[in-house]
Amino acid sequence: MSISYQQKCAKCKKNFVTITWRQRYPICYDCQKDELKGNIKDPKMKAMFNIPEEFYKTNLFLRNIKANYLKFKSLTEKQIDAFKKTVKKLKENKSGKEEKNIKTEDTDTE
Repeated sequence: MSISYQQKCAKCKKNFVTITWRQRYPICYDCQKDELKGNIKDPKMKAMFNIPEEFYKTNLFLRNIKANYLKFKSLTEKQIDAFKKTVKKLKENKSGKEEKNIKTEDTDTE
């Protein structure tokens, strides 16, 4: 697992962004929100980018991939695979946390 830390957004200098040592230019969701707006006409890409907004808020990589697609209208196979892999991990982490919360709630009631 890579080391992550929080750093202030390079644009607004107000919000903190969780980044890893590889990311050079941290940018918060609020500053990058305008880049993520746009019409996606390709049905496959539309389905791929149709994920919960919470994932975009927490993951700079997902935001960058979507912004690159909207800018250049294409992605490489490696970018698509990495995007899908990251979304899968986020979904697994989310479901794992929900199961953990359910288990702790059950033990609290007893």
